Amino acid sequence: MAAQPAGATQQFVPVKEIRNGTIILKDGGYRGVLICSSINFGLKSADEQHAITLGFQNFLNTLDFSIQIVVNSRRMDLRPYLALLEEKAPEQKTELMRIQLHEYIEFVRSFTDQANIMTKSFYVVVSYTPRITAASAVGFFKRSGTAAKSAASQTSFEEDRAQLEQRLSLVAGGLASTGVRAVPLGTEEVIELLYRSFNPGELENPIRLDN
Repeated sequence: MAAQPAGATQQFVPVKEIRNGTIILKDGGYRGVLICSSINFGLKSADEQHAITLGFQNFLNTLDFSIQIVVNSRRMDLRPYLALLEEKAPEQKTELMRIQLHEYIEFVRSFTDQANIMTKSFYVVVSYTPRITAASAVGFFKRSGTAAKSAASQTSFEEDRAQLEQRLSLVAGGLASTGVRAVPLGTEEVIELLYRSFNPGELENPIRLDN
C-alpha cells in the first residue's frame, strides 16, 4: 500500500502553527495547554476530600469558557533503568550486593513482562476564539502592503495571546485552590505533546482541539 502524501495527512490536523507556546488552529482559534500535578485523593481524609471536591466545583462555576481535561496514559519504558542497573552491578563492593542487585533486576524485568506499568500525565486545554469586529476588519483592509499586514497580524496575535493567557491564569489559580499546581507548556513541550497525540498507538487518551 502506497504511503499517503504529506499534504493529504496534514489536512486532518487542525493546527496551523505553534507560536510562543500557543496553538493556533486553522479556523483562527487559539489553544493553551497547562500541565497539572496530581492529588492522591484516596489518601485524603473525608474532610479534605470534601474540601477538594467543593473547591473544584467552585472552580468550574467561575468559568465562562470551555476547557478540556486530558489524562495521558503511556506505557513506561524501564529498559534504560534496567540497563543502568546492569552497568552498576560490577561496581558493587561485595558479592552479596551484586547478587541482590541481579535478583532485583530480574524481578523488575519479570514484573514488567507480566503487567503494563503506566505513567499518567494530566493536562488542561484552554480555548479562546478571537472576535473580529467590523471596525477592526475595515481598519485592517484599509492598510496596504505586506509590511502593514504583517504588523497588523503580529499586533492581533499579541492581543489574542494576552486574552488566552488571562484564561490560563484563571484556570491555574482555580486549580491551585484544590491543591493542584498547573504550569503552561512551552513551544517545544506543546510540539511533543501534539506529536504523540497525532501518532495513534502512543497514547490511550489523545488530546483533542475541536472543543
